[in-house]
Amino acid sequence: MIDLHCHVLPGIDDGPEALEGSLALALAAAAIGTRTLVATPHVSRRFPNDATTIAHLVEQLNRRLRADGVSIEILAGGEIAATHAPKLSPEQLRSLHLGVGPWLLIEPSFTQGVAGLEGLIADLQRAEHRVLLAHPERCTAFHRDPLMLAALVQRGVLTSITAGSLVGRFGEHVRRFAMQLARDGLIHNVASDTHDRVRRPPGMAEEIERAGLGRLSDWLTEDVPAAIISGAEVPPRPVPVGAALERRSWWRRGRKIA
Repeated sequence: MIDLHCHVLPGIDDGPEALEGSLALALAAAAIGTRTLVATPHVSRRFPNDATTIAHLVEQLNRRLRADGVSIEILAGGEIAATHAPKLSPEQLRSLHLGVGPWLLIEPSFTQGVAGLEGLIADLQRAEHRVLLAHPERCTAFHRDPLMLAALVQRGVLTSITAGSLVGRFGEHVRRFAMQLARDGLIHNVASDTHDRVRRPPGMAEEIERAGLGRLSDWLTEDVPAAIISGAEVPPRPVPVGAALERRSWWRRGRKIA
């Protein structure tokens, strides 16, 4: 599996405080079959991280993992707060792509509205960035107006759902909304968003299976993330065999969003 969203780097945000915690988290991820972790520390007002610092810590962690014989690779990226992205220069944004592809992981606000998000994404796309939205199922603005999220997907945005959301770790309302997104074909990736081994563990496959999305597991955790980190074309969503997930569509204001 490829985990596109994790907080594995030490001492840089609200993930592990020290290298030993990062090693423990990476070992736990490797034990459940994860072969690549994309380190996505927060890039925000609270955590004004930069690509140079991230790259240095990724190199340090990879070097230690190789020395310890742990077969997992750490790639560089960043989780950019939507409110902070306009403050970054074009060069800074390019340096925060996930892997070597053109994708940026953008985090919409939890506590504020998403006014300006559509304009920000349009600006990023005009600058030839692609946008992967971090955990939109936990964004209350999308709960209030799911049409907005569906419209963003129609314009080329992809979504990355936190695995724990599928099994109720962030509450039943978030779980139901995440499953609605799955039924409507608005989930493109499931990532761990892990911060530690226990409270925010690095699981994906088990949560996907428990949510009834097992037939999509390879696409969600292998095919799509491999395309994102390499810059390849994202493969189309497979149709679940036996209609494990009956596809539904939202009907709002007299029009259908597929």
